[in-house]
Amino acid sequence: MRRHITDLEQDILDFKRATDGRRVSRRAFAAGLAALGLSPAAAVLTPADAKDPDLVLANWGGDAIKAMEISYVRPFQAANPGQGVRIDSSGPTNGKIKAMVDAKRVVWDLCDRALQSSLELGPAGLLEEVDYGVVDKSKSLPGFANRWGVPNYTFANVLAFQSKAFGGRTPKTWADFWNIKEFPGNRTLRRHIDSTLEAALLAEGVPMDKIYPIDVKRAFAKVREIKDHVTFWNNHADSYKLLRDNEVTMGCVAHTRAVLLRRDTAGAVDFTFNQGIFWVSNWIVPKGNPGGSRVWKLIAATLEPAAQVELLRQMGNGPVNPEALKLVPPDLVAVNPSSPENLGRMLVADSEWYAKNGATTLNQFIDTVLS
Repeated sequence: MRRHITDLEQDILDFKRATDGRRVSRRAFAAGLAALGLSPAAAVLTPADAKDPDLVLANWGGDAIKAMEISYVRPFQAANPGQGVRIDSSGPTNGKIKAMVDAKRVVWDLCDRALQSSLELGPAGLLEEVDYGVVDKSKSLPGFANRWGVPNYTFANVLAFQSKAFGGRTPKTWADFWNIKEFPGNRTLRRHIDSTLEAALLAEGVPMDKIYPIDVKRAFAKVREIKDHVTFWNNHADSYKLLRDNEVTMGCVAHTRAVLLRRDTAGAVDFTFNQGIFWVSNWIVPKGNPGGSRVWKLIAATLEPAAQVELLRQMGNGPVNPEALKLVPPDLVAVNPSSPENLGRMLVADSEWYAKNGATTLNQFIDTVLS
């Protein structure tokens, strides 16, 4: 069976192609990183070029640029005159981080990554260990902080649906999503295993506390049952468009997109947190980051309640600081995945399972389910 390479392996291959596998100068290294999608402005910042004192925050672009600028960067700079912070929105994939660290040409100080990334990259020696003397662990949800990662916000993948597509009936569970007879029409799932496998097992009737470790074969078989009725999406913009344009009747989408869909369609598309899959993102710091220990002060600032609530207001991502929950205004409680009333209806994703099994399972999913 053909083996699909992981995102990390692909990024490294792309980097090697961009530099012809040679030991490269700073200028050539910056060009190679640019070929991978990193901004040239960030690529010129290296440990040897520490004239620029800015800290560089790497995220995934889109709405997150403005949201983190308003929520995190401006308040931090106001409280710390002279300390600049720039956002690189080119996407801090595991492969790019590994390429930088291996070449000792790190250009990022902190990266917004899924929690499992800290559990993959940290033990491999690619991340700095968190300085919990500066970062207050009590300001994050219990059980999610680790040696190499600090929780920064929460999100969920939820069941979204066309409100008027089913003659007054409203889908409420993943069993409804899989029920083509009672709830006809095309569906959409992510072209990935994250949340797709969990939704499949929940549709099978597996209790939430029995989802992990994931029964991969059973989940794959369940996805195949409705494969002919599914359009698989690659990025969040696609999931939004499919539902907005009424090309599908239901979808498993990020709650932030579902909130926008409800607003932009005046309720024609709605969603439920019931049986949603709850995820925690985190900050990770590449080994040898240019800003050194200064990064921990910035990370600590992002955990302050006001910053966390502002990110919820700007982007829809939930707070990880329990104290921030007390400050969430009533109009945002209903769309906050961290709110107890919403979190209590969802499955909490097992990032440790994904760190150990994610890459292999994704390859199998692509080969056996999507082929």
